[in-house]
Amino acid sequence: MSNALRGHLAMLAFSALVAGSFSLGSMIANEITPAALNAARFVIAAVVIGTVASVTHGLRREQFRAPWRYMLLGGMFAGYFVLMFYGLKTAAPVSAAAVFTLTPVLSAIAGWFLLRQVTTPRMALALAIGGAGALWVIFDADWAALGAFQLGTGEAIYFWGCVAHAVYTPLVRKLNRGEPPVVFTFGMLVAGAAILLVFGWSEIRATDWMNLPTIVWIGLGYLAICASSATFVLLQFATLHLPSAKVMAYTYLTPSWVIIWEIAQGRPAPAGMVLVGIVMTVIALVMLLEDHTKPKQVKA
Repeated sequence: MSNALRGHLAMLAFSALVAGSFSLGSMIANEITPAALNAARFVIAAVVIGTVASVTHGLRREQFRAPWRYMLLGGMFAGYFVLMFYGLKTAAPVSAAAVFTLTPVLSAIAGWFLLRQVTTPRMALALAIGGAGALWVIFDADWAALGAFQLGTGEAIYFWGCVAHAVYTPLVRKLNRGEPPVVFTFGMLVAGAAILLVFGWSEIRATDWMNLPTIVWIGLGYLAICASSATFVLLQFATLHLPSAKVMAYTYLTPSWVIIWEIAQGRPAPAGMVLVGIVMTVIALVMLLEDHTKPKQVKA
């Protein structure tokens, strides 16, 4: 199995795990502040990944040379999560999800500027099909709902979070100096946790940690271990072996995975027309999987 195929499988798992964070995250969003939640999330994830990295590869000083790289990446990813939660305070989930579909295109643009990765016509068509399919799922196959979509302050805040997420993807490949993905992820998590602890210290101190509802600890555990520790490693691995646009195209699958999560929790299945959107996202990913054209590298 080639590293490129492993990268695709990594992002398939990534999209499924991230979708679970939407379902659980919505259940705890009003129980704890964004800064406190994400600071705890990064700290727990850093401990988990640090343990794994220590056992599998060992942690050596030379692996953390040029620590500014980790601060930059950790700050960008921490910024994405914080801006997402702040944006969701006023933005409707459907509107925020629609903004999120811009991420693959933004990542393709960032990939060109940072790595000179060229998006082939086939990739561009796949991105367009996947984006349309994701929007079809998000708006529940309802043209009226799509027409009612409005951009407000919350959507604008979340958009800048999506920009940070999109730039982060090619930046990983540009800044990695041969460190194993799990070690590189650990450095990023430590840096992100440090930034969040400073940024959200007042909210962290004001949080009544001992009396949080049980669901918050369940959600925090999932977010830290499954939707952070595991997904960060998967994302790091994929970005080292796939073009940025292909990596972020898997975000188009998130709405479909969310539907599966919701059904698993006993909620009704969506209308049949929504399946059209799911099929479109699958078609887009098959096109990307079959596109073996290597991205052209143009010297700066």
